[in-house]
Amino acid sequence: MLSSKNKDLFSFEFNQDPYPTFKNLRENEPTHLVKMKNGQYTWVVTKYEDAVAILKDPRFTKNFNYFGTEDNQDEELANLLVQNMLFSDPPDHTRLRGLVQQAFSPRMIESLRGRIEEITHELLDAVQNKGYMNLINDFAFPLPIIVICELLGVPSKDRNEFRKWSNTLVDPPQEPERIEELQTHLEEFVAYLQRWFEQCRENPQNDLISKLIQAEKDGDCLEEKELYGIVSLLIIAGHETTVNLITNGVYALLTHPDQKLRLQNEPNLIKSALEEILRYNGPVQFSTNRWATETIKLGDKTIHEGDQVLVALNSANHDPGQFQDPEVFDITRGQNKHLAFGKGIHYCLGAPLARLEGEIAITALLKRMPEIRLAIEVENLKWKPGMLMRGLKELPVLF
Repeated sequence: MLSSKNKDLFSFEFNQDPYPTFKNLRENEPTHLVKMKNGQYTWVVTKYEDAVAILKDPRFTKNFNYFGTEDNQDEELANLLVQNMLFSDPPDHTRLRGLVQQAFSPRMIESLRGRIEEITHELLDAVQNKGYMNLINDFAFPLPIIVICELLGVPSKDRNEFRKWSNTLVDPPQEPERIEELQTHLEEFVAYLQRWFEQCRENPQNDLISKLIQAEKDGDCLEEKELYGIVSLLIIAGHETTVNLITNGVYALLTHPDQKLRLQNEPNLIKSALEEILRYNGPVQFSTNRWATETIKLGDKTIHEGDQVLVALNSANHDPGQFQDPEVFDITRGQNKHLAFGKGIHYCLGAPLARLEGEIAITALLKRMPEIRLAIEVENLKWKPGMLMRGLKELPVLF
């Protein structure tokens, strides 16, 4: 039977260690109806096989407006930022993804290796002689934000503003007293993008945003609202997930010293280590929302048309039906078909970039700081609140 505490999937206690609750759900109620903080109900799917089925099933829509919504001025700005491929279905999804996928092809991303290595070593140079750092603030955050901002053409002086905005947008506050804060950040972000687009139109450069605007001018079916949506997705998803990937990866290695030592002795294992990091404690806890467009049976549950569904990616990645000894962190694990980047047509566009940044960051860190270790006890570390992402608030380390 499920205990009452297992039903609160968004509590502080759950965030600290979600995996026992996920295990209980997989064994007792793998498709589970839960009430969220905003009062809405959603189905949470926890088993690997069911997760794959839903992620690939076109009967689940990602389009917020599929069932029709009344215009709400308070939501106008938020809606503007979700006009992208993550929140759309074919044929819009196919068209929007096609506009940006060339910039995220494995070949194009590999061409960034030298610059990513350069940034990595510059960041480590800044702390090397201190013997201490907050891994997130000093390393895991600045690396991907510098990379994505350079790719997009964002001025370096504006990076901290993007951190503030992205933290708000990735996990919007549900509390009524913080709605005004959300609205303020949305207004600031949209106003910034508007100024930025105007500059790119007047003086285009060799960056992705200028290219997207040029596509718009060339009549490639890119509407103004879609430009906002695509850019916001790339800025937010392009760095927030990688911050968590690097941080969660270093945390896993530091709390499994045998695996850390093996990776240091056999650095060629970095690619399989990275896949295990993604599986073991992935940067994205839950998928983004989907809605059933018809009544669908899933196991012994009936999901009705209009019902909202969330896939618990990190639960699926610990399903013993798919992974042998799933609670064991093993950097040599083979056939690691995890769902950290999703599945199907919405598979993460930035996966090649995230993998490359994670590979370079962790390899350099272990080589330059071989004695790296936690600066505080594990039980004193805190995980960020919120539904979507899985990441620590800070990770102090000594080296």
